[in-house]
Amino acid sequence: MSYYFPTTSHAHTYIEKKSLFHAYADTANSREQAMHVLGLQQAKYPDARHHCWAYLIGDPRQPITLACNDDGEPSGTAGKPMLNVLQHGDIGNVMVVISRYFGGVKLGAGGLVRAYSKATGLVLENIAITPYIPLIHISVAVAFKDEQYIRHCVTQHQGLVEECIYSSHSTMQIALPEAAKSTFIQQIQSSLIKETP
Repeated sequence: MSYYFPTTSHAHTYIEKKSLFHAYADTANSREQAMHVLGLQQAKYPDARHHCWAYLIGDPRQPITLACNDDGEPSGTAGKPMLNVLQHGDIGNVMVVISRYFGGVKLGAGGLVRAYSKATGLVLENIAITPYIPLIHISVAVAFKDEQYIRHCVTQHQGLVEECIYSSHSTMQIALPEAAKSTFIQQIQSSLIKETP
C-alpha cells in the first residue's frame, strides 16, 4: 500500500460567515508528536475560541492509530469531519489543527461540519508531500573484502546501512525498501557465491 506524508508544515486560513478557521497541518508519526503540534498552535492562537484537531498515523486506508477532538464545538461537528477528510485522502502521518475565531454569526451544526471539512481539505491541498516507502531491516554478515560491494548494492536499491559491527567479519544492519528485498538478496548472493572457490 502506498500513501504520502507531509514533508513540511502548511497553514491556510478559511473564512466562513466572518468566522476565521486557521488550519495548520504537519507531520505526526506518533500521538506525542501530534499533541506537540497542537500545543504549538494553542500557543500561537491563545485567544481562539476552539482548537479542534484530528490526526492519522499510518496508511489512511488502514491507520495504525487515529484520534480527533471537537474542543468545545458541538459533538461531532469539528474533529470527526476533519478526521473524515484525512481518512478519505492519501496523506498519512499527519496532524491537522484548526483554531477558530467566532465571527458573530452562528453556523449551525451542518455549517460547522462543512466549514471544518473545507478548512481541512484546503490546508492539505497545498502541503508538500512525499511517498511513504515501507522499509524492512535486515542483518548481513560478510567478509571485510565484500563490505564495499554490499554498500554499493544497498545504495543501488535506495537503502541505508544503519550500522556496521566489526569482529572476525562485518555485520551490517541495513534498511531497505520492502519491495527491493528479494532483488537485493538475489544480487548479493549470486555475486558473492560466484567469488567463492
